[in-house]
Amino acid sequence: MSRKSRRIIGIDPGLASTGWGILDDTDGKIAYIDHGVVTTKADCPRADRLFFILQCLRSLLEKYKPTEAAIETLYFGKNVTSAIPVAEARGVISAAIAEKNIPLHEFTPNAIKASVVGSARADKKQVQEMVRIILGLENIPKPDHASDALGAAICAINKKMIN
Repeated sequence: MSRKSRRIIGIDPGLASTGWGILDDTDGKIAYIDHGVVTTKADCPRADRLFFILQCLRSLLEKYKPTEAAIETLYFGKNVTSAIPVAEARGVISAAIAEKNIPLHEFTPNAIKASVVGSARADKKQVQEMVRIILGLENIPKPDHASDALGAAICAINKKMIN
């Protein structure tokens, strides 16, 4: 029996905080590898912050060598202006992933909630607790952006198992 292994990097994009999480999927068995967050300083120029995110993501891709990536799509709430910096962060993240020829899966926040919890109406705490349970972790992954990134990676794994 051949074993198919994939390594997925999940990403929750943001200018101030970009969450990331690494999971392995071997024949439908999910293994937690690592998670964290790239944080930028608000008092730095936006271009410098974006370049820092790009450099950090390149380092993560080099270190963990994922075969796939999953990212949360942009959510436009009532304040479109606040979505612009997130869109810029998504741009540099997508460029770094494309630079390594890694397939990128994009999921809406509701698709991630439905995949992780079973309901697109799940709240943040429910998603975080299910991420903890699915990955067999003692504690909810912190900070929140990292937990969201792991949720995106779980969504990519679940999508592949259905297809």
